[in-house]
Amino acid sequence: MSTTATTGPGPASGESAERRAGGGRASRPAGTRIRGRYNWLAGLSGWLWLLVVIVPIYWIVVTSLKTQANYFITNPLSPPDEPTFDNYRFVVDAGFPRYFLNSLIVSVGAVFPAVLISFMAAYAIVRAGHRRFLRTLNLMFLAGLAVPLQAVVIPVYLIIIRLQTYDTLLAIILPSIAFAIPLSVLVLVNFIRDVPKELFESMRLDGATEWGTLWHLAFPLTRPALVTVSIYNLLSIWNGFILPLILTQSPDKRTLPLALWAFQGQYGVNVPAVMASVVLTTLPILVLYVIGRRQLLSGLTAGFSK
Repeated sequence: MSTTATTGPGPASGESAERRAGGGRASRPAGTRIRGRYNWLAGLSGWLWLLVVIVPIYWIVVTSLKTQANYFITNPLSPPDEPTFDNYRFVVDAGFPRYFLNSLIVSVGAVFPAVLISFMAAYAIVRAGHRRFLRTLNLMFLAGLAVPLQAVVIPVYLIIIRLQTYDTLLAIILPSIAFAIPLSVLVLVNFIRDVPKELFESMRLDGATEWGTLWHLAFPLTRPALVTVSIYNLLSIWNGFILPLILTQSPDKRTLPLALWAFQGQYGVNVPAVMASVVLTTLPILVLYVIGRRQLLSGLTAGFSK
């Protein structure tokens, strides 16, 4: 006569049940902390890079607050005993507001048409990209990315002469628009392609025209991309140096980078005044980055993560 012994679940079987209930993960005692692995080399490299970036900026700001006499007799990295803003007044009196206005007109006048044209071209390429004309147009935009500005300076100069716009702000705006379009189209095409086709179909069934779909559907959904390309193009055109140097001649048509170069040559010995002009030239870019930082990073992250 055989007997069958039944035993309750032991510790091993109980632990297996807990693991099965917890998705195969072993339970941890309460109050335990998980130690993460720190990449000390990457952290140290980050601090070194921050030091490399901060020290020149600190030197520029500190030097701009010194007088010309104190600059040569004090430590370059030591803060001034008596900070002064005479260098900034000197730069403003030398015509800085005029140069700032020129840069603002050129940047806004080039970015707005470039982004508008790029947005409409990207929408047409995505919605009717099967047509031969639009395929060819898209290839031309992609080919424009491979053409550097330095390689076409002479043709651009000759075109501006033929248009009789030399030594005007329009001479800088027109080429800036042309060189800002290819990259803007590339970014906006990728964003508009990520919009579900069902939304376009629903707009069409509701009786919306292509213009209505463009402005009421594509425009709100691609706003991060529009902000991204706008800020990127604005920074590029604001820092542009070759086009103002080649296409303008009068001092009153200078933009900030060109004026900074001329100011440095004119007052090369007055180092604090030159550093003050550098601070005033960089300050608008810094303010723009602080204002649009979130939109810029979100647009880049959304574009490259899809």
